[in-house]
Amino acid sequence: MRKADLVAAISEKTGIAKVDVLVTLESFFKEVKVSLAEGENVYIRGFGSFVVKKRAKKIGRHIKKNVAIEIPEHYIPAFKPAKIFVEQVKGNVTALPSDESNGV
Repeated sequence: MRKADLVAAISEKTGIAKVDVLVTLESFFKEVKVSLAEGENVYIRGFGSFVVKKRAKKIGRHIKKNVAIEIPEHYIPAFKPAKIFVEQVKGNVTALPSDESNGV
């Protein structure tokens, strides 16, 4: 499901105009990004948490030059689904067709 599909589905179920749903969804995404950029986690009960994770510094390798490089400590965004969300998905998802399991 893409963002356009999500907007259409929400619009159809709620009767709200697609443009209003899109603006609301974009505002939600923006607020999550801003909160995470400020180091503040976002918790949505029953759905999950958008959190900032710290990655320790490590030694990597530049493959083309075959040289070791130091990757500094940095932060990345992550999503942790709520327990009830995980249980709901576990109980309802069937095997995916081969083309969807490859991310295509």
